[in-house]
Amino acid sequence: MEIQYEELTIEGRNAVLEAFRSGKTIDKLYVQEGLQDGPVMSVLREAKKHDTIVSRVKKERLDQLSETGKHQGVIAQAAAYEYASVEDILNAAREKGEAPFIFLLDNIEDPHNLGAIIRTANLAGAHGVIIPKRRAVGLTATVARTSAGALNYTPVAKVTNLSTTIEELKKEGLWFVCADMGGETMYNLNLKGPIGMVIGNEGEGVSRLVKEKCDYIASIPMKGNIDSLNASVAAGVLAYEIVRQRL
Repeated sequence: MEIQYEELTIEGRNAVLEAFRSGKTIDKLYVQEGLQDGPVMSVLREAKKHDTIVSRVKKERLDQLSETGKHQGVIAQAAAYEYASVEDILNAAREKGEAPFIFLLDNIEDPHNLGAIIRTANLAGAHGVIIPKRRAVGLTATVARTSAGALNYTPVAKVTNLSTTIEELKKEGLWFVCADMGGETMYNLNLKGPIGMVIGNEGEGVSRLVKEKCDYIASIPMKGNIDSLNASVAAGVLAYEIVRQRL
């Protein structure tokens, strides 16, 4: 996990095709609306194979994103960092001889929030962070910067389906707590042992499907006049209650 990656914008049909085939992680693909020719279809086939998010956009949007002016209707954004696997995260816990402690993030869209949460995960001793492929920010250069170096030490895995991943991790003995206003006060819950902590999107919180898979719903006591904490602050508060109970 020591290697630092630059955020790569890859432009042009052949360059993007080559990037897919060489195994680069493409977080997002922008394709000009209406383009259906052979080379573009080849790029789209690769994107489908790798489960990459594709956005169909107007030519003007591509012109804005383009640094070379030669995008040919196709621009890919490659991850600034390599992703780990969920297995890597479990191995990190095994190597330390600790019960797994994993952050799972349901559709965090703000790169500053994601970076801050990865930083918190590192400081709280979590073994890794799991994010979904769709409707969420990936490991961009902004995320890397905001994580203040934590990305070098804390593995981040990207999964197709968060609910399925939770099911699989339950078989490994983890149980799950999600942060939600309607839950039981976190101080009343037993948060020891192998645990996955689920934090939701900045606006909607944890999605219903993911929430239904959680064993506990924890609410953070709040005294102020505004209704909720920022996602990265909520992650920090709940994570440190878990840390306190694990000590």
